[in-house]
Amino acid sequence: MSQRFTVSKSDGDRRPSDIQGGEVNQLFEGDEPETSGGGGGGAEGEAAAGAEVVVVLKGDSNPKESSPFINSSDAAAEKSQQYDGKNMALFEEEMDTSPMVSSLLSSLANYSNLPQGSKEHEEAENNEAESSRKKPVKAPQLGTLMGVYLPCIQNIFGVILFLRMTWLVGIGGVIGTFVIVFMCCATTMLTAISMSAIATNGVVPAGGSYYMISRSLGPEFGGAVGICFYLGTTYAGAMYILGAIELLLIYIVPKAAIFPLEGLEGAEAEAALLNNMRVYGTILLTSMATVVFVGVKYVNKLALVFLACVILSILAVYAGVIKTGVEPPDFPVCVLGNRTLVWKTFDVCAKTIETANGTVTTQLWSMFCDSPLLNATCDKYFAANNVTQIQGIPGVTSGILAENLFGNYYEKGDLIARKNMESAMDQDDPLTNSNRYVLADITSFFTLLVGIYFPSVTGIMAGSNRSGDLRDAQKSIPIGTIAAITTTSTVYMSSVILFGACIEGVVLRDKFGEGVHGNLVIGTLAWPSPWVIVIGSFFSTCGAGLQSLTGAPRLLQAIAKDGIVPALRIFGHGKANGEPTWSLLLTACICESGILIASLDAVAPILSMFFLMCYMFVNLACALQTLLRTPNWRPRFKFYHWALSFLGMSLCLTLMFLCSWYYALVAMVIAGSIYKYIEFAGAEKEWGDGIRGLSLSAARYALMRLEEGPPHTKNWRPQLLVLVNTDAEQNIEQPRLLSLTNQLKAGKGLTIVGTALEGTFLENHEQAQRAEQALHKLMETEKVKGFCQVTVSSNLRDATSHLLQASGLGGLKHNAVLVSWPRNWKQGDEHQTWRNFIELVRETTAAHLALLVPKNISAFPSNGERFTEGHIDVWWIVHDGGMLMLLPFLLRQHKVWRKCKMRIFTVAQMDDNSIQMKKDLTTFLYHLRIDAMVEVVEMHDSDISAYTYEKTLVMEQRSQMLKQINLTKNEREREIQSITDSSRGSIRRKNPAAVTTQLSVTEDPPAASKEEKPEEESKSASSPVSPPAQVQLIHDNTTPASPATPATPLTPGEAAQSPGEQVQMTWTEKCDGEPAKPPGAATPEGIKDIFNMKPEWENLNQFNVRRMHTALRLNEVIIKKSSEAKLVLLNMPGPPKNRTGDENYMEFLEVLTEGLNRVLLVRGGGREVITIYS
Repeated sequence: MSQRFTVSKSDGDRRPSDIQGGEVNQLFEGDEPETSGGGGGGAEGEAAAGAEVVVVLKGDSNPKESSPFINSSDAAAEKSQQYDGKNMALFEEEMDTSPMVSSLLSSLANYSNLPQGSKEHEEAENNEAESSRKKPVKAPQLGTLMGVYLPCIQNIFGVILFLRMTWLVGIGGVIGTFVIVFMCCATTMLTAISMSAIATNGVVPAGGSYYMISRSLGPEFGGAVGICFYLGTTYAGAMYILGAIELLLIYIVPKAAIFPLEGLEGAEAEAALLNNMRVYGTILLTSMATVVFVGVKYVNKLALVFLACVILSILAVYAGVIKTGVEPPDFPVCVLGNRTLVWKTFDVCAKTIETANGTVTTQLWSMFCDSPLLNATCDKYFAANNVTQIQGIPGVTSGILAENLFGNYYEKGDLIARKNMESAMDQDDPLTNSNRYVLADITSFFTLLVGIYFPSVTGIMAGSNRSGDLRDAQKSIPIGTIAAITTTSTVYMSSVILFGACIEGVVLRDKFGEGVHGNLVIGTLAWPSPWVIVIGSFFSTCGAGLQSLTGAPRLLQAIAKDGIVPALRIFGHGKANGEPTWSLLLTACICESGILIASLDAVAPILSMFFLMCYMFVNLACALQTLLRTPNWRPRFKFYHWALSFLGMSLCLTLMFLCSWYYALVAMVIAGSIYKYIEFAGAEKEWGDGIRGLSLSAARYALMRLEEGPPHTKNWRPQLLVLVNTDAEQNIEQPRLLSLTNQLKAGKGLTIVGTALEGTFLENHEQAQRAEQALHKLMETEKVKGFCQVTVSSNLRDATSHLLQASGLGGLKHNAVLVSWPRNWKQGDEHQTWRNFIELVRETTAAHLALLVPKNISAFPSNGERFTEGHIDVWWIVHDGGMLMLLPFLLRQHKVWRKCKMRIFTVAQMDDNSIQMKKDLTTFLYHLRIDAMVEVVEMHDSDISAYTYEKTLVMEQRSQMLKQINLTKNEREREIQSITDSSRGSIRRKNPAAVTTQLSVTEDPPAASKEEKPEEESKSASSPVSPPAQVQLIHDNTTPASPATPATPLTPGEAAQSPGEQVQMTWTEKCDGEPAKPPGAATPEGIKDIFNMKPEWENLNQFNVRRMHTALRLNEVIIKKSSEAKLVLLNMPGPPKNRTGDENYMEFLEVLTEGLNRVLLVRGGGREVITIYS
């Protein structure tokens, strides 16, 4: 019982992961003896023999399409039990992802045919095929000769050989032209070697050069070079059409010109010729485009006819060369002095002829004299020089080669003169009757000749473009292409020498054959007749033009269908049979722009640029793949080397700038623009390309270099690890954290955005993937360039620790951690949050990492906001390596903070010289090249206020309660409230004017803080035992100063009336450091209250009291100076070394930053990050 199945391309792009359960079972049906022959080895053998394999499935008897990698069948589901206890039972559970080898090989053997088009055989792009099931494509049958060699010959030989080759030899000389031909042929040969290596490194679907470059160099390079190749092919069509029109109007039917040339001279004649080319070129282009639109099959059928014309024409030239050695043809050239005459309007090359009636003037005489009489007034040069008739083709044995060895370059309008001939002329006489002589139509120079000649060696990709039709592309492409280049190079090089050896120099330099009765110069050499060349070259140029108009739209369609250039997507559509209608229309329009240029010599360098760029990238692709030694680089073609590829690439680049440096720059700008467009707007494709491999190698090299040591202080920049939290749906809770990251980084340095998930990886890997996608999406939205990382562990503390330790690679690791302040840390059920936060602070300190903690992150600006004014205030309390200086500078590079000014405040103690501190700090900032205003704040020793004691008491009571009571959430909140209420009641009993602490379960909004602050301040001011802190401010001349006179001491009553103005310190201008007097007199009631409260404070931890005192005083100073600042940066104190006071540490930080809108707490990493040295 032999099963038969059909393998088709439409379902052929499915991945192995798409296997269904029924497909798994079919993979093991080979265990039955009768099926293994038909479905396994038999199928493989039939496919190898090129036979079509058809499977008729049991059941509904409908043929099913199958993947090339997995044979799918619903019928196999009936045999699912056959695997139990058999040979493959060990792998049974993995059969949905890993098919049996025999099944894979069978499918691959059947999947040998790749249809025309550039669809990727590795991707599932079979949506169109779902609706209309395609018939099995007939196996390609073309071999090396018909599939590669002859198409390459036809594309390489073209219009330049017939129309410009003799002129190139005449202008450049045999030696110069031979050098040009050798350089160009060497370039194409080296490119063919590189192309052969790429083409034999795996299956190349049709799409040819574009497919090879894009899959080797990536979508950006592939798209840029593919479009350049498309433009080159399109302009080649324009060049062929212009060549055909030149043949038609100059050599075949000159009288067909719409704009007559008779009687016109100089610029007028040139303009008329160009207009004729434009009109007839447009007509011919329209005709050809119509033929291509109606049916490509006619173009393909005529291809052999056109090829026959090319081969016959070349054979006719060689036959003519041989004949010149035996019997040179009679093609006389008329020379006046040493000037070549245009032989059109006269019959005899003589001034006078002798007849029976005497001496008679000729038509030539009439051209230069005012009458046919012998005594007529004639042109001075005509009268002074003799007329000579020389042989235009003296023959291969004449020794003319020696005269043609070296070049003769002309300016536009120069006379084509014969060397080694006498000429009597007066240098002062102006040139007259210029239209009687053969003149140079363009200014010629060596590099121009390179640009005009190079298109005659293009066309080497013709074989690889047909790779989908070849029986064995990996064998045929290298042999056929290299053989074709060898053949054509031999013909070109030999023709250079033979033309120089056979044809007179003035005839070679006569571009349009005006001196030989208007004949095509190469035609004069041909045997048996010049018309063989004229007609043959006309048909071959028409055929080449048709081929270009056929190939270019398909190339554009292939690029459009790849989806890498969004703007070209419309050109991927076509007629029902797949013909690229829109692409043909665009191709015709671009081709028309080339025809409007109208000059073959001007169009040739343009397409040379595009082809050279394409060939350059083919060589680059091969060199890269060879040097990177990627495991997949295993070409069957072994005769390649990276040095040859680099030589070919260098030759291409050299020829580009030799042809025309400005065209080369334009081509590079076009390619670069397309590259950047694809990079920013194109679809991302992963093709395993060489550029990705190069990036990996460069990254590895750079990482190895970074391992040598830590970066110098001058190179230090924050490499951020941003820790964010996710909710139950894996959405990011603090998106503004990434906005701040963008503002800090400005796209530079390393950024790793990480999040931690709780659980096991096996159970939570889907949530981890969702979280990673959410991070990616948010990073794109906030324009943060970097990487994201998700870690899953049994608890969040460990997961965060793993992120901290394992993120980064080698020397490219983070040196700073950005984490948001735990917002709801005071809530009873959030106690683990602040514990994790404190542990994170300890770990960053141990790892010598800097720590940035933005508080109230939701108030930070988004990337779209702009501050038009304001300050960034830095409170530099302890030295942290310069982080506090560097961060505002980095922030001000971003447009959000650009207009904010920087102020630096530092705190002076009793023993410090404040004036000297300010001078030193100003000098330090000057050397750091940082513009900032400087203020030094003096904080003198002062007694601890009652409010400080009470704040500490409440904090410790809350801490003790949380430690001892293990209650439910609601009960815990009630307990906190009761303790809070009792504390507040105690304070109110002792002093009705005092305010209680605010134990909010959420982060205090700035407004609430501001409302309660006055009450706190009045409490402090009215306390007789706690004199306000004496703070001195040293004002800069440019800084808005406080009142010039010391503030008048306030009485307690005045303090109560103006709570908004009164603070715990007095601002004076004293510099002597003496403590100021208490502003209010101590009353007996105040003393009594203090002594009544004293027993409640005796058991307080004095360390906590001192820290709370510092936090409160610093907070008051910061509020005073920076309440209006857009951002406040200050040193973040470290957590206690013993873990008993962790919850108090959070309270200290809360008090320190109370009442501030945006705060960035900064902890240095233990190293200098800013330097004054260059």
